[in-house]
Amino acid sequence: MHPKTLLKNGKIITPNQILEHGFILVENGKITAVVAGNPEISDVEIIDVKGQYISPGFIDIHLHGGGGFDFMDGTVEAFLGIAETHARYGTTAMLPTTLTCEKEDLIQTLEAYQAADKINNKGAQFIGMHLEGPYFAMSQRGAQDPKFIKNPDPKEYNEIIANYPFIKRWSAAPELPGAIEFGKTLVKNGILAAIAHTDAIYEEALEAWENGYSLATHFYSAMSGVSRRNAYRYAGVVEAAYLIDDMDVEIIADGVHLPSPLLQLIHKIKGPAKTVLITDAMRAAAMPEGESVLGSYKNGTRVIVEDGVAKMPERTAFAGSVATFDRLIRTMLTMGKVSLQEAIQMASLTPARIMKMDDRKGSIAVGRDADLVVFDEGIDVKLTMVGGRIVFQGK
Repeated sequence: MHPKTLLKNGKIITPNQILEHGFILVENGKITAVVAGNPEISDVEIIDVKGQYISPGFIDIHLHGGGGFDFMDGTVEAFLGIAETHARYGTTAMLPTTLTCEKEDLIQTLEAYQAADKINNKGAQFIGMHLEGPYFAMSQRGAQDPKFIKNPDPKEYNEIIANYPFIKRWSAAPELPGAIEFGKTLVKNGILAAIAHTDAIYEEALEAWENGYSLATHFYSAMSGVSRRNAYRYAGVVEAAYLIDDMDVEIIADGVHLPSPLLQLIHKIKGPAKTVLITDAMRAAAMPEGESVLGSYKNGTRVIVEDGVAKMPERTAFAGSVATFDRLIRTMLTMGKVSLQEAIQMASLTPARIMKMDDRKGSIAVGRDADLVVFDEGIDVKLTMVGGRIVFQGK
């Protein structure tokens, strides 16, 4: 690969504007110039994007699989396969996510991450692990396996945190006994604490926020809203996330998990700076519809993929998304009624800021990692670049 690459004749999406007829110079994996016009640069590989958009790479901070693989398969092949699958749709960085499971399966998945991360050079970059569970409210378990759901166990989580320093996020229900202390431990160790699969009322969510829980996991999904208890009405986590201005929310913007009015409401109240797009994709993402498995083949849950979403076999609940990131952008443009710049912000700069890496990822600016996506008006991805390396190039 040439040490210098020039992407020219593009519509460059920056945090402040869309730069027409722009070019980006990439050297040694970093962006070294972002300018309008036709440059006179020698000894460089030139890629003419022919007037298409150049965007910062999409950062998926919550996904389980794709391309026929699930991270819970616990193999290097699965990790690399998922990274390569989602790179075809513009994802340049990802936070591989677990499911509630036996401890030995979790350890196997964490070990597989370590091995895969060292050799991952053909797909989206791994930026740490996201543990989803097992500390959840049984009443809000969704498609999570109830056999493994429990309250936070300090002996268990302290051992895991000590042994696997690449854990960057952990999702839990904050109303459980021991969950506040768990949140404090996460923050102390530099791990993002997120509220998930929860039946908390507003007051419990506020206490969680005050003790480090700063993100609402797949907002609205497996999450309490207004409820009545002994005739009295209580606000839930949904209302808490709206009222706490600085709480971030992530949304599965596949057009199925959240209808158009809710996408617009979230955008209206939280805005693109506090809203992050996620796929929450399972193994059937980028695969034909039909039967699939949520989690590992060994002890996962059989699901049906139809109507652009995975469903539990009895079709009473969703069992995960099959979205790729290009679909999220299209959904926000059409159903969410947001601008292209806002959609891209929710896909790049906002997740980068949440993961404390916006000093190097999430925007097109000099000095940032050369994580770039080229796509057309229909958000059909034509090229994906990770750290200056082209990992996908379409026709």
